[in-house]
Amino acid sequence: MSVEAIMHTEFPEGYTVFFGADGKVIMIPQSLEHSSTIRSLQIDTLALGRHAKVTSDVYIDFPADENSAPGLAILREDAERQGKRYSFEDVLLIAEVVSVSSARKDYDDCTAKYGRYGIPVYLVVDPYAAEVVVHTQPTGTGYIAAHTHKYGTGELPIDLADGRTFTLDLDELPRPEPETGAR
Repeated sequence: MSVEAIMHTEFPEGYTVFFGADGKVIMIPQSLEHSSTIRSLQIDTLALGRHAKVTSDVYIDFPADENSAPGLAILREDAERQGKRYSFEDVLLIAEVVSVSSARKDYDDCTAKYGRYGIPVYLVVDPYAAEVVVHTQPTGTGYIAAHTHKYGTGELPIDLADGRTFTLDLDELPRPEPETGAR
């Protein structure tokens, strides 16, 4: 199946679709932790302004058909869509939320990819480890700096390349709820 055909395919509601470098298409249901974490990140972006350019699970064009739909992306204020999408060149920050099945992709593959394309800040938000890894100083193979911050340690100001500051409230990030008896 071609990338173009995949991009125009309607996948079942409630699933996240990943496109592996090896050509595999992986569909997983989005967890409650994933959804509520993205919602928390979105709430924190409101401090950037009601009309700040922020996307969630929306495709962004990268070169060489390496397009991504990150959990959250903060774009430059002057970003303009090229066709239906924004370009990776408009991105100031990307956050990916780890799920049980996506840990390797989020921690390794995306770190290398987003660094290679010069995304200034990449966050790995891991509800299961209760931590956020902030990657900065992109290089051709990843990032020079990575700092880990535990949930429950207050507000984390993150400087954006355009001079604004995104403040992530580590006290408000949701933690997985313990599973109870099956119905």
